[in-house]
Parts: sequence; structure tokens; C-alpha cells
Amino acid sequence: MPDIQEELKYSLKLIKQEWEEDLQQYKKKFLYTSLSDRKKEGICWYPVQVKNVKSGYGDKFLIELERYDLTQSHVFQSGKSVSVFSNNESFQGQEHRVNGVVNMVKKESMIITLLEDDLPEWLTDGKIGIDLLFDEGSYREMEATLKALIKSEKGRLSELKEILLGYKSPDFDNKIHQNQPNLNPVQNEALALIHRAKDVAIIHGPPGTGKTTTLIAAIAQTLQSYAQVLVCAPSNAAVDLLVEKLIDNDITTLRIGHPARVDDKILSQTLDAKVALHESYKDLRKLRKSADEYRKIARKHKRNFGPEERMQRKRLLDEVTRLRNDAENLENYIQYDIFQKTQVIASTLVGASNKSLKGINFPVVFIDEAGQGLEAATWIPILKAEKVVMAGDHCQLPPTIKSYEAAKNGLSETLFEKVIKRQAQASVMLRLQYRMPEKIMGFSSKYFYRNELEAAENTKSHFLLEDEPVLTFIDTAGSGYSEHQENESLSTMNLQEARFTLQYLESLIKRIGISNLKMKEWNIGLISPYRAQVRKFQELIFESFEFPNLRSFSELLTINSIDGFQGQERDIIVISLVRSNETGEIGFLSDTRRMNVALTRAKRKLVVIGDSATLSSNPFYASFLDYVDKNGSYHSVYEF
Repeated sequence: MPDIQEELKYSLKLIKQEWEEDLQQYKKKFLYTSLSDRKKEGICWYPVQVKNVKSGYGDKFLIELERYDLTQSHVFQSGKSVSVFSNNESFQGQEHRVNGVVNMVKKESMIITLLEDDLPEWLTDGKIGIDLLFDEGSYREMEATLKALIKSEKGRLSELKEILLGYKSPDFDNKIHQNQPNLNPVQNEALALIHRAKDVAIIHGPPGTGKTTTLIAAIAQTLQSYAQVLVCAPSNAAVDLLVEKLIDNDITTLRIGHPARVDDKILSQTLDAKVALHESYKDLRKLRKSADEYRKIARKHKRNFGPEERMQRKRLLDEVTRLRNDAENLENYIQYDIFQKTQVIASTLVGASNKSLKGINFPVVFIDEAGQGLEAATWIPILKAEKVVMAGDHCQLPPTIKSYEAAKNGLSETLFEKVIKRQAQASVMLRLQYRMPEKIMGFSSKYFYRNELEAAENTKSHFLLEDEPVLTFIDTAGSGYSEHQENESLSTMNLQEARFTLQYLESLIKRIGISNLKMKEWNIGLISPYRAQVRKFQELIFESFEFPNLRSFSELLTINSIDGFQGQERDIIVISLVRSNETGEIGFLSDTRRMNVALTRAKRKLVVIGDSATLSSNPFYASFLDYVDKNGSYHSVYEF
């Protein structure tokens, strides 16, 4: 094993490599391209019109923009940084650009929170556009964190880095843990481990094993000993899900982060919202308003401007300074009061570096979905920790990495994986899963979890009809269904397979009975690893009239990529694998951890559609084909 400092310096080198690659990809798409090229790349909407302007939390402006050109696909997502620009003559000037954060994006419209306090006058004057920005803030935080780790030679951080990276053994004490009746024996074992751990504990939670339930129980248990803890996850969506569950368990939670990056359902838990609801907020607004009024009077143009007027302006500006200081002190008091009344502070990994958390340390830091966080990002909340609890599954979705080289050289290995490998005594794997019948669970259990998963008793009732098999693989080999690349995105799609998939799904719905499905509110997930196939499904269902039954099911049907289904489940899951070619080329289908996610979302029925001739060149899919064959779940497309 290399020296600890060398290992951390190497991690720093990898994150810089990723930063550089991400920036180069962005520059290629943005900096050296025309407006029309940026539109084609999906990183610019132009022209757009301002549909609505309103005031949001923290007195920030929310603007709704509508675009005219709906033919272009795009890569805007909620939480991304953007720049709104005016295309007047002088639009290159700074005064004609204003930055913001995307709250919500639909096909034809986008809602943005402006980061500046004033609404620019040019916003309703002339042609407006929106550019996607490159966000360097996360990389800066990761770099600063790794440098702080390398520098730390004594104190708690120095100890934790040695323990987590396996250079020193973790400590446990003999505290007695009271079993919780609503948890199974292995979940209680995980809780006992967390209770006894002095440095680190890990919950390894395969699909459907109740990882989140166990984590929430662990947080509640910890709050019996400590007043406040920090809870983090790599993505905004994962943090929001945790916050919802914490609130359901009557745990007072404060969600740190820009309101535009927070789900609407939990906006009331953000710092901006809690400040606005505080009893002293009226006084704060009054002070700010007075300061603004005095500033306007002081700045008013006067024709005669002598010594007396100069003195009067100085007095007014002094008063503005005094009022602003009072406002700042009052705001600090309000924030302090909110923090004092909060049991859980929740943020993303990078969000843990937020200035409102500066100087605050936590007895325990909990990190969920830790198998999806880059190592450098995972260290950010650990800088504030006395003890670390991580939950996740390194056999599911890995972190998203732009640089192939950096991933190959080790960036794809997370801190979660390192701790599980190097400090096995600090982890417990949950084994009893409550989602899938044994037949759906079996392949993943064997391939990823050493055959240790057990299907809980309740899964025996997880089926659609007595005679409807829970697992079906439909082989399209020899059917002539062929893949091709979508022109704009270069993503792969398979039109004939898409049509067959939707026909099969319609016939399944008829077999189960439309009224039966709707009465039981059984939901359906339609998954493809390829975005182009996802778009084709949406087009066939909602823009053509080929599949009226599926259109009428829209409230119970979710169509998405694999990444969009992480952490979710559906009663029926249908997966279209897309790839069909003579060379056995399967592209990123070879990312087996991603496929593990897709294969473990179904509660009552899993249908996989793909070309065995193309897939079987890969050992993972060869094993899967053997598994479905042995279980009597294999069918040819010609049977339908």
C-alpha cells in the first residue's frame, strides 16, 4: 500500500484531471461556437420570452422563460447554473448578462432564480437567450478539501484520514444497543455497530433491503445522545428524499442549499424559508427597506451641490451603513436561533462547505448514497466530523465521471469502496430484501452479493396474477430489429424494439385488466439505458396515436433512463436494452453496476427485452441469459 500522503496527492491529481476534461468538453461545446451551434449542442435556448416574474424566498427574483424552438434537445436540468443574456448590439458587455440557477425545466419553459438582487431593465427589451454555465465551484471545494487533508498532521481529521484509508484500525466500545422492534435482526446489527463505533460505521444496503429505513433509525438513535448531526448525500434529489423521511419522523431538519436546487415539497425546510417565517423577519425587512430608501435619497441628482449638500449626503450614507449593520446583526441572530432549534442539518456533499456552516463541527456526520460520491467530494463533510457513518451500495450506480483516463486510473473508486475493502469490520451488509420475489432477486444476489440476499415473506404476494410469471426475458435475435444513432445526441436507439416493447406492454395491461391495474394503483416503469430510446418512447406514446392505452396510463407510467430510477421501485418494470449489431458491441451496457439498478426496481413483474446474439459476448449478460433459461423465463420475440 502506498504512503497515505502519496495516495491523497494522487487523488488530487485525478480530480484535477477530471476538472480539466470537464472544462475542455464545456469549452468545445460553448466557448468557440456560434449561437446556433450552442443551440444544437443543447446548451443554449434562444430566443426566449419572459412569461412571468415573481419574488421568491430570500427576496430573489424568479423568472419564467418560454422558448419558441421546441425541435432542439437540450441538457438543462434543475440546479444547473445558467446565464441569461440580451442579444442587443452591446450584449457582450457585462451589463447584458445576469446569472441564475434553474429551478425547473420543461420541454417549452424554464423557471430560473436570479442570483443578483436587482432585476435588469433589459430583461423585457429585445431578444433574450439562456446559456448553460460551467460550474467550477465544486471542483474548487474538492481541491481545497484534499489539500487540507494532505496538510493535516494532527487532530481528529488526521486520525480519521488514517482510519478511513486503512492505515490504522477503527475503535469500537462495548455499549449495549437496544434492539428496535420495527427492524429486522440484520438492520438491528447495523444499528448496534453504529452505536458502538467511535470512528466509522458502514451500512451496505443492496436493493430493497431497507437501507434508508435503517439510516433514519440510526440518525434518530444518535439524536438521543447528541443535539445535532449533519446528514449529506451526493445529489440534491437524494438529500431531499432524506429530508422528507426525517420530517415524517418528527425530526427538525434544516436543508442547506440554494432554494432553486431544492424540491418544492421541502422548500419550507430551507434556511431562506425559515428566515422568512421567523418572528423577527418583519423587523429585518423594515431595516433593509429603510436602508434602501435612504440610499436612494442620498444618490438623488442635485443641480446645486455645495458643502451643505455634501454633508447631508454623508449623513444619509452613514445612516445607510448603520441600518445595514443592524440588518446584518439581526439576520445573524435569526440564523443562529434557527440553527439552535435544528436537530439535523442536511446538504449535498459539496453543500457541506456552505458559508453558513463555517466553523461548525458535528459529533456524527451521516453520508447516504456514499457509493455515488467522488472520493474528494465525500471528504468535504468529513472535515466537520468526529465520527462518520456511510450508507450505500457500491454494486449500484457509480459516480458520474467525464474523464475516461481519470476513471481508469482510479477516480471511479469511491471512499465508500475503500473503507469497505480496507476496514471490513466496520461494515454490515443488509440481507433481507422486501421488494422483489425470489426469481427477480436471484440473479443480482448471485452476481453481486455472494448469494447472500433473502427474499422476505411479504415478497411471496408480489405478483400481478396467479399465472403471470414475475420474470420474462424476450429475445429479439434474428428479428431484424437494428440499432442506429440519433443524429443530434449520438445516443443509440432501436425503433423496431421500441415499438415491440410498447405493444408488449399494452398487451400485458390488457391481460391484467385496465380497471384492475387502476384500482390497485399499480405503477409501471419503462427503462432504457439510452436517452435516445427514452425520447422515442415518449414520442410514440404522447406525440403519435399508436398507443392510446399507454397514454391513458400516463399518471401511473414513468419513462426514464436507469440513472433516473436509482433508489426507486415500480410494480412493473420493462427494460429495453436497445443494442443489436453483428459485432457484439454493447457500449456502456457493459457497466454492469448500472444494469444491477435496472434489474432490481421491479416489485411484481420484470420484463427485459434485448438481442441475445449481441449481448452474449459479455460474461454478465451470458450469465443473465443462463439464469432466465434455467428459470423458464426465456422467450423469443417470435412467440408474440
